[in-house]
Amino acid sequence: MKSLFISIFVLIQTGLGQKILIPMDQVQKDHLKAYGTAFWILNENINVEWILNYRGGSFMTDRYPDIEQECRVRGVSYEIINTEQTLGIYNEVEVNNMDIVLLEKSPKIAIYTPPNKQPWDDAVTLALTYAEIPYETLWDEEVFNGALNRYDWLHLHHEDFTGQYGKFYRNYHTATWYIEQKQQFEAMAQNLGFNSVHAQKKALAEMIKNYVVNGGFLFAMCSATDSFDIALAVLNIDVAHSVFDGTPIEKNIQQKIDYNNSMAFKNFNIITDPMVYEYSNIDYPPSDNPVVRGAEADYFTLFEFSAKYDPVPTMLTQNHVPVVKGFMGQTTGFNREKIKKHVLVMGEDPTTPQVKYLHGNHGQGTFTFLGGHDPEDYQHFVGDPQTDLSLHRNSPGYRLILNNILFPAARKKERKT
Repeated sequence: MKSLFISIFVLIQTGLGQKILIPMDQVQKDHLKAYGTAFWILNENINVEWILNYRGGSFMTDRYPDIEQECRVRGVSYEIINTEQTLGIYNEVEVNNMDIVLLEKSPKIAIYTPPNKQPWDDAVTLALTYAEIPYETLWDEEVFNGALNRYDWLHLHHEDFTGQYGKFYRNYHTATWYIEQKQQFEAMAQNLGFNSVHAQKKALAEMIKNYVVNGGFLFAMCSATDSFDIALAVLNIDVAHSVFDGTPIEKNIQQKIDYNNSMAFKNFNIITDPMVYEYSNIDYPPSDNPVVRGAEADYFTLFEFSAKYDPVPTMLTQNHVPVVKGFMGQTTGFNREKIKKHVLVMGEDPTTPQVKYLHGNHGQGTFTFLGGHDPEDYQHFVGDPQTDLSLHRNSPGYRLILNNILFPAARKKERKT
């Protein structure tokens, strides 16, 4: 008891005083805006403690009137806690599967996204916009001019890095938007010195891979996950049907795939038929023959990690629920048999071969892939209206996206002995 009184005295003398706790359990009125608030605090040069596994992964910071005001304006639940309560949280963290990572500086965020993107295109763009987290956009020309070096964190819009225009040929090759996109991509490839879109996109994928090798944080969803890795594995192979590039597919492509150059997936078979809406057998369930269980029956489970020894996957899986409702996409999930051994599975459907959420290290950086298109739009279709996140303020699926936004800002807080 004496040591506790001494600790309280020391904390008061060092200016700890009162804290603001932003709870991330079921009490929180707007989980998504809470991430934006944490980001805003960092931009004000104030540190934030991310308390892993405590009340859903709560945030704590020093008390300032401006922070309280920002919470109220954004509709974010918060609590004022005194020194004894703060010590109680630290003690609880010490004896449970919890830990604290210190967020010190907001990462600079970029979204690789086309200039003519449609409202339904990208859940990450929706999440950042709703959470009021600042970001910049870039496209092929900026990447080739070295712009990636300016950013800590990169998200890949739901792009097709194999140069097959999303394999929308069967249903949309006569649509105006498809024709215009094809013309735009061909012009870009030519301006950058390539004779085909797939050659240019594969070179782009290699640049993004080098960004990760040199310490970048990469996040991707849906078709940007497997098409990116496929592009890396077929850098010097023409796997695009003539309807895409006017040249025949190279012979014996399956024997020429370089799985050593891909980051996450191995031993996959490429699907070259332009009439099949699928890139390979990485995707599960396959897009050309999907298993539609319905939103009420489709779920995946988040793994629990040791917060003190595995803080990275613990950060990336912070949530107020352990089970998240599933959602489909061109790439809905990843076939467990096609994932490289060093890649960490963080969320899966235990009843099927589907892995939904994975993470890996590559060089000095990391990559995180999340299957599916939109966590709150179960069976997404081209042309659907964009999701209104004000109706999904407590979305567990969108929380997974926003965990990744803060990940680059974190370092493990050293505990004093």
